[in-house]
Amino acid sequence: MSLSITEVNTLIRSRRAVFPQMYNQEVITDTEINDILENANWAPTHKKTEPWRFIVFRGEALASLGDWLAEKYRDQAMQDGDFTETKQEKFRYRPRQSQCVLGICMKRDPEKRLPKWEEMAAVACAVQNMWLSCSALGIGSYWSTPNFVVEAKDFPHIKNGWKCKGLFYMGRWNQEALPATRTPIEDKIIWTNKGF
Repeated sequence: MSLSITEVNTLIRSRRAVFPQMYNQEVITDTEINDILENANWAPTHKKTEPWRFIVFRGEALASLGDWLAEKYRDQAMQDGDFTETKQEKFRYRPRQSQCVLGICMKRDPEKRLPKWEEMAAVACAVQNMWLSCSALGIGSYWSTPNFVVEAKDFPHIKNGWKCKGLFYMGRWNQEALPATRTPIEDKIIWTNKGF
């Protein structure tokens, strides 16, 4: 292994959610996107079901995705009674502010040999691999999971048997230091070396 634990620690601990309003218009290449997706493909997967699937939105597809999101948000928010034009416009413009948006999807094992949560855990591991890859490449990213997206039956370009699990926004940014905190790990561990 060529990475030191210090390098791994730095990569993991410097990963941040970076939002589309922070992105600039510098290009993310297709090669970089392919590398990010290839790293997603190496996530842990019980019984090798590899349940992760992705839809890559680029170019004009970003505006179409934004319009679809704005319409779906409006429909859901009107039904729930909490619609705001400001929020609708955020959904419309987030994809337009991005260089790439990935539809994160899951395809269950056809034989259902695993519980759904295990396959979702594998998808989440794939997303973490993408997030760390983006951090290493200087690409800002974040995973958004609005209910109206996750519950949509007509997510754009989705294949039969796939279920959308959210959107992964990506864009270059100026890499300003973003603060983050975690509560102490000591508060989350029980050590034991005795029988029970």
